[in-house]
Amino acid sequence: MSTVTLREQLIEIFTARKEVDLTSGGIVRPLLYLSIPLIITNVLQTAYNIADTFWLGHYGTTELAAISFAFPIIFLLISVALGFSVAGSILVAQYTGAGRESKAEYAASQTVSFSIIASLLLGFLGYFIVEDLLALFGAGADVIDAATTYMQIYSVGLVFVFGFLMFIALMRGYGDTVTPMLIMFVSVVINIVLDPLLIFGVGPIPELGIAGAAYATIIARGVTLVIGLWLMFRGYRGVRIRLSQMVPDLSYGLKLVRIGLPASFEGASRALSIALLLFIVSLFADTVIAAYGVGTRLLSVIVLPAIALSQGVETMTGQNIGDGNPDRAAAANRFAAIALFVFLTAAGLLSAIIAEPLVSIFTNDPAVIDHGATFMHFVAPTFGLFGAMYVYIGGFRGAGMTLTAAGLVILAFGVVQIPVAWVAADAFGPPGIWLSFAVSHLVGALAALFWFNRGTWRSGDLTRDSGGGGESPSPGADVPGDD
Repeated sequence: MSTVTLREQLIEIFTARKEVDLTSGGIVRPLLYLSIPLIITNVLQTAYNIADTFWLGHYGTTELAAISFAFPIIFLLISVALGFSVAGSILVAQYTGAGRESKAEYAASQTVSFSIIASLLLGFLGYFIVEDLLALFGAGADVIDAATTYMQIYSVGLVFVFGFLMFIALMRGYGDTVTPMLIMFVSVVINIVLDPLLIFGVGPIPELGIAGAAYATIIARGVTLVIGLWLMFRGYRGVRIRLSQMVPDLSYGLKLVRIGLPASFEGASRALSIALLLFIVSLFADTVIAAYGVGTRLLSVIVLPAIALSQGVETMTGQNIGDGNPDRAAAANRFAAIALFVFLTAAGLLSAIIAEPLVSIFTNDPAVIDHGATFMHFVAPTFGLFGAMYVYIGGFRGAGMTLTAAGLVILAFGVVQIPVAWVAADAFGPPGIWLSFAVSHLVGALAALFWFNRGTWRSGDLTRDSGGGGESPSPGADVPGDD
């Protein structure tokens, strides 16, 4: 390949701002255009956890158990980021669908500003309270010490985690999922290279143990956030942000909170349910805790298509609602739910069959393998139900109905799963906890289907809301008022 040809290809990649129309034509092609890069991005995202789990699993059982406890605290800390990212993504999607690009740019700029402020405050708070939160789970002192070390480093670097989540969400709202995928790949490569070097120590690099895994993640996030912000400031791909429009606008911040707070509560409630499950799991041996950690990570990998397609449906729903075409949004939701149910059910059944080899990738402890395989036997066959539920949740978000989306998550993982796990664990031991996953997936899928068929989401056009929008243009910038 000649140098000129390569240069031309790079220019094309970083200057084409929109390649597929999400508001007209067929449904399958734009869904695949959005979702395939999202699947890859989410696989790469999970590679952070997989790499940490793999190397720490070979470093020590205590460190592996510590990561299991750190996982829900991480969810809790970034739940605010999820709220801002969902709000920003929805607004960008609906304004883009309505053809109001200056409003989309303003929404993106304000979302980045408020996410930075929130991450700094939460990181500061998290650093000092994380040890007390971990102590509530009732784990052993050695596990709490290791988890605290990991989480304090993570809290210091939380601004990089928040910032990168914003970048992915805002680009997705515009309809660009390829650029985040490419940058996520760079981030994961950095993390995978640094993980063994910092955990075990090589040459002059000291052995840092679980702290090394945290440092590797934060460094990787920081490097790629700089790349993402550079692209958005230059406007090469996706939605553009402008420094002059990043001055915090309290009225717009309140708008982001109003839309995003239910999504934050959704993330927090999911994290809380995982934490409560950990409390129940911690009543058993460390091998059960480790198996829970491995099982939930396998679950996160297998259901990545559900999360990705949910995010793709969120963007398609948002842009078509903004364009005044709810019927097209409904068709996209139904197609995605049926297709994903079939695909993930098949994948789940296969995962249940090969459960022991899957779990043994992460540990050579026979007891952990046995408990982890039992987890997969209960949970994997319900992957399709989880997928259908999350597709409809994405549709509700795209329509601006973040409260409905949060309600479904609370119903499935709070109202249903926790009581079932508590009662069933007392009756059947660890398998009772695994059973609670299957029951929650079934109830959540049925509830999401019922609520979607009611059709109330069709009136979720946020572009007609004139609140916010910081209408002070900077020299040379588009006016962020109504187009």
